[in-house]
Amino acid sequence: MKVSVRWFITLCTGLILGGPAFLSAQDIITAYKFFDSVSARYGAAKDYTADISIHQGREKMYGVLYYKSPNKIRINFTYPSHQVICSDGNVLTVYLPRYSVTFTQALKKRSEAAIASMASHQGLTLLKQSYSIAYLNGPNPEPLDEKDKEPVVKLRLSYRTGSEAFTSLEIDVGQNGFIRRIKGVTAASVEVQFDFTKIQTDIGLSNNMFEYDSPPTSNVINNFLFDPEK
Repeated sequence: MKVSVRWFITLCTGLILGGPAFLSAQDIITAYKFFDSVSARYGAAKDYTADISIHQGREKMYGVLYYKSPNKIRINFTYPSHQVICSDGNVLTVYLPRYSVTFTQALKKRSEAAIASMASHQGLTLLKQSYSIAYLNGPNPEPLDEKDKEPVVKLRLSYRTGSEAFTSLEIDVGQNGFIRRIKGVTAASVEVQFDFTKIQTDIGLSNNMFEYDSPPTSNVINNFLFDPEK
């Protein structure tokens, strides 16, 4: 279970992104500059919420994402019901009601970026360091997929160095100026898809949103990812 939970956390907190609005034909820019504008947009956001869905094979998860700069994040899942992943910037908590277990992890300073701040300007900078970036088919908008004709600009990120969770990523930027979909392929050739809708920024999230106490009847496993700094 330790491996699957680590994978779950990486997926849910490592790839929560947003981006800029479409550019006009006169303002066509390189994929790297377009990606930099995504990073700059999120560097200016104090907080945001979004509906999130995660698909991996037959497994599906749905919930609401809350993020507050620089390192607070929470996902309240509607399916599986009552499942929660939450970080106040100091401690990461994952509650899995299916197993009646709570995992906690005291965060190292250097691990903040790896776990929480991928949803921020700093996290996008880390992606740029580890992946090469290109347009998937060009800078012009194209349909999200065969069934959904929503126009998006598609970026392709290819693994370049390090030990990242995904060897490749497709990031689809919606016409509303935010990431609409992310598709990733892991080193084990597992495909995972994230969809983001109903995104709202700078809504004034309270720090209390990121304080979470799991049910007292659940089993607690502390520091399940790594030993905390002494």
